[in-house]
Amino acid sequence: MAYMITDDCVNCGGCAEICQNQAIIETEDSTYIDPDRCTECVGIHSASLCIPVCAFRTIVLDPNHRETRDELLEKWRRLHPKETPRS
Repeated sequence: MAYMITDDCVNCGGCAEICQNQAIIETEDSTYIDPDRCTECVGIHSASLCIPVCAFRTIVLDPNHRETRDELLEKWRRLHPKETPRS
């Protein structure tokens, strides 16, 4: 399941800086997560990196994008075809 950012986000940019899938997009008015790029850090880390850096707890699971761990890993492989998964 991909993550999403709620309307309570203050657009600090901390989560976008650490996203290695470049799934977190910042605009002038908002920050959002591209569900086609979010793997919950499956493939690269043992836990998601964006959630702990969000001081306002605005990153939550997106109920509209439910995926299994295997599906998330396959998505990661498509995004990083030359790398070997680590998680």
